[in-house]
Amino acid sequence: MKKIATIITLAALATSAFAQRYNTAFGVRLGTDWGITIQQRIAEHTTIEGIVQAGFKRSEAMVTLLGEQHFPFIGRRFNTYFGAGPHMGWRTDDLNNPEFGEDYKNPIGVTLIGGIELNLFRLNLSWDIKPAINLVGGVKSVYFQTGVSLRYIIFKFDKPNRRKGNKWKFWEKD
Repeated sequence: MKKIATIITLAALATSAFAQRYNTAFGVRLGTDWGITIQQRIAEHTTIEGIVQAGFKRSEAMVTLLGEQHFPFIGRRFNTYFGAGPHMGWRTDDLNNPEFGEDYKNPIGVTLIGGIELNLFRLNLSWDIKPAINLVGGVKSVYFQTGVSLRYIIFKFDKPNRRKGNKWKFWEKD
């Protein structure tokens, strides 16, 4: 038990010492599907994420826009997150594929997401579960997807120094 407590403590300290928060991050997503992902912070613990992905085993591609709420887990740089948003898909093969019936429609629906993320230096690493529920079309009504995303932090988030006061009123003198 002492070893586990020591490992958790060291991980929390290392995360706080070497990680940094982000405003914008862009990268790749690999798992049951593959694709690209971009995240943009819109509030203190809230991001929007866009994902464009294609299936390894199915001949469909999908675009998803997610709103995500982040919750610090171990330190400020290790978070859990949950969210949801719409998705839209399309076929990526020829029209003779037996996987699709003649009455196939492009999928449109809602995607849920839940996962964990770690920010180290200028990297953001996350693992998530992302069920996609098709309200219209698609081969299946629900796709259970999981993936690992590795993003490069393009723009870091620098929290203002509270001791110096709020500098948003740039026209006022100190």
